[in-house]
Amino acid sequence: MKGNIVVGQSGGPTAVINSSVAGVYAAAKKLGINKVYGMVHGIEGFLKGDLCDLDEQIGDETGIELLKRTPSAFLGSCRFKMPKIEGHEDTYEKVFEIMEKYDIECLFYCGGNDSMDTVKMLSDYAAAHNKPQRFMGVPKTIDNDLPITDHCPGYGSAAKYIATSIKEIMRDNESFGFDRQTVVVVEIMGRNAGWLTAAAALAKGSDCTGVDAIYLPERTFDVDKFMDKVKETAKKKASVVIAVSEGVKIADGRYVCELANENVAVDAFGHKQMSGTAAYLCSLVAKETGLKTRAIEFSTLQRAATHLASLTDINEAFQVGFDAVLAAEDGKTGMMITLDRNGDDPYQCGTSAYDIHAIANVERAVPDEWINETGDGLNDGYEKYARPLIMGELTPMFVNGLPRHLVRK
Repeated sequence: MKGNIVVGQSGGPTAVINSSVAGVYAAAKKLGINKVYGMVHGIEGFLKGDLCDLDEQIGDETGIELLKRTPSAFLGSCRFKMPKIEGHEDTYEKVFEIMEKYDIECLFYCGGNDSMDTVKMLSDYAAAHNKPQRFMGVPKTIDNDLPITDHCPGYGSAAKYIATSIKEIMRDNESFGFDRQTVVVVEIMGRNAGWLTAAAALAKGSDCTGVDAIYLPERTFDVDKFMDKVKETAKKKASVVIAVSEGVKIADGRYVCELANENVAVDAFGHKQMSGTAAYLCSLVAKETGLKTRAIEFSTLQRAATHLASLTDINEAFQVGFDAVLAAEDGKTGMMITLDRNGDDPYQCGTSAYDIHAIANVERAVPDEWINETGDGLNDGYEKYARPLIMGELTPMFVNGLPRHLVRK
């Protein structure tokens, strides 16, 4: 590429999304690309002309290594939805005007479903109006719900955090006997796909019996069956720990969290803001059984724990960023880099570039064959898939007893 490039981040951050930016930057430097710009707060900031020079922000190999160990979105994220092209041509022309101003040949966007839709619309507009600029998607989402790719960067680290935290919660809850019997409901992110909640199944091992139930949004949630499960388990065990997705729905289509609060807020994409599922279920358990309960929400912790990130995840996040630049150098546009599993024993994974039109706005659910017959757990198929994704660690750079992060100047 003779021109410059720009990279941005969008949507919910992850523990490894900055590794993808590091990969883009490293590839650009290897290819001798003159200037690598960063969008400050994604496409929303880009439309305002808010860019930074990554040479000044990252600079060298030390900066790259520190960026790989920094959680959240180093460049700043956004929840901005690009409008439909028809009637909003001025917004799209603004994007190309800024690209021309900074001699930007290719735009790289790190994100999930909605971010890939942005890549699709921009590349479609460029094709329809004979624009030379190119657009590439770099996958990112702890939800692991992008299609085509075997898995998504960000998921492995979130799964590692969830499984680790579940084990620690179980150890804590097992400290007391039946005289202080406690039911713990752990609420885990996942609006329509239960990949994150499924990670609770990874806690089971030779030193851990595993959670007592796992409820995913892929199956209709039955409150009565949930209560029966709690009561039956509580007869046998002093400690009851259950994992539930924030997005579980009852038969009439309502989210369980809406049973406690009908006035659920929505974001710019029309997504309902999920919270309160565990608290509601704990209130039911306490009311019907009199048992002590505890509701735990992992919330943003599951996407920000770089101190417990998977090395496999970090390396793959870096690779998709790196390979996106190589694909653009080959003239590709309107595509996303996918992770393609080539083997399980040993685990092997490569990458390829795939048409963004088959990916944008499509959600992939947990396969039905991995969910048990009663709908409250996962089988070995899921573990075989997920276990390799959480392997390995990358030690943070500690300063004064705490991890050091790279902060945008």
